[in-house]
Amino acid sequence: MFEQTFKNIDDILHKDAGCTSELDYTEQSSWLLFLKYLDALEQDKATEAALEGKKYSFILDLPYRWASWAAPRTPDGKLDHNNAMTGDDLRDFVNTKLFPYLHGFKERATSSNTIEYKIGEIFSEIKNRIQSGYNLREVAELVDTLRFGSQTEKHELSHLYEAKIKNMGNAGRNGGEYYTPRPLIRAMVQVTAPKIGERIYDGAVGSAGFLCEAFEYLSAKPDLSTSDLKTLQTRTFYGKEKKSLAYVIAIMNMILHGIEAPNIVHTNTLAENISDIQEKDRYDIVLANPPFGGKERKEVQQNFPIKTGETAFLFLQHFIKSLKAGGRAAIVIKNTFLSNTDNASVSLRKLLLESCNLHTVLDCPGGTFQGAGVKTVVLFFEKGAPTRKVWYYQLDVGRNMGKTNPLNDGDLVEFVTAQKTFAGSAKSWSVDVVGINVTSWDLSVKNPTGGEEGALRTPQEIMDEIAALDTESSEVLATIRGLVT
Repeated sequence: MFEQTFKNIDDILHKDAGCTSELDYTEQSSWLLFLKYLDALEQDKATEAALEGKKYSFILDLPYRWASWAAPRTPDGKLDHNNAMTGDDLRDFVNTKLFPYLHGFKERATSSNTIEYKIGEIFSEIKNRIQSGYNLREVAELVDTLRFGSQTEKHELSHLYEAKIKNMGNAGRNGGEYYTPRPLIRAMVQVTAPKIGERIYDGAVGSAGFLCEAFEYLSAKPDLSTSDLKTLQTRTFYGKEKKSLAYVIAIMNMILHGIEAPNIVHTNTLAENISDIQEKDRYDIVLANPPFGGKERKEVQQNFPIKTGETAFLFLQHFIKSLKAGGRAAIVIKNTFLSNTDNASVSLRKLLLESCNLHTVLDCPGGTFQGAGVKTVVLFFEKGAPTRKVWYYQLDVGRNMGKTNPLNDGDLVEFVTAQKTFAGSAKSWSVDVVGINVTSWDLSVKNPTGGEEGALRTPQEIMDEIAALDTESSEVLATIRGLVT
């Protein structure tokens, strides 16, 4: 129903000088979608209040509501082209009046959990990139045709929006970091099996794919009460995101999936000292695919007991600390984490095995992540008891994966089923921690049935380890020089 509308919007943005990639298309359609959604939400609440004989207090003042500037209407409900701003007038209104007004909600909001604060945060972080007011008029009119009224409409919109996020993976500017294959996320959710009332967290939320899929999983449970639904809306899903574009996309993605006021905070998760995390800050479940390959500054590393510049390793420490006792996690990480010999990797594996039960390692095949040349594993663990035995599953989809034949849900059915009993097979096996070398804490994927894929490392993986060792050596030398001088 809406697919052609989305395509038409992208076609217009493609012609605009201010929009140069799929990331821009998604960002610009996101803020317009958000304001259209907000208007629909306010209209619904105003109607509900009127039926109860009450007066609804609108969040936005009249000149800044969607129906005033984006889609003014004649008395018979048709678009009022005579009073609709366009060209420079529309562009200037959006840039010099609308955005500053919306930005101001951040200071005026009573708390960061309110929709008012989310409005202020979004419009302090993005700007209108559509340079032609005529293009902006066309896009606004197309967005105005979208409807959020029924669950069917929201469902279709959420699928189309997910497709836009997936396309960003091929758009450069690190667009791929916003997208984890949804079949993999769904398998991770099924294994962790969240329950109503448990708090679910992703501190590297990206496009909020993990939280959206967990919401889909929980909202599909039979016989949910009104209280259960309120719990899902307000006290279940939590995320943090550093990058402004990802933050905006996460908010919009969750809204389209049916979560009206997402608990997403725009912040650098790693800037938080993990020693400051209290019991009240902890979660029942962590689902995440933290960015890897980043090089964090020394002052950020000081927030963690195991010092390393590798972003993913800092996130893993944060996630372990953020779990409640008995809490469950499923986290995507580069497979080199299992075997790297640098001090940080060894110390982190030791920490994980001693403080958590790392019960499952899913070894993902190359090509799982489109456009990323790294191999990954998924770590499944529970906090509070040490690991006794690790069950490995080597995912083999029987084909070379690419853009035309990506990972699908069927590829993971066997894994999810076998994981319930930790079944042994040609693809799966268990390793007793007693037999692990306590010097290296090596957790490499070595299939005892003869599968060699997990035992051999690619040249890139070897180069990554050399780079890590070089960095560690440089830090040691720098320390020695400091002591000598």
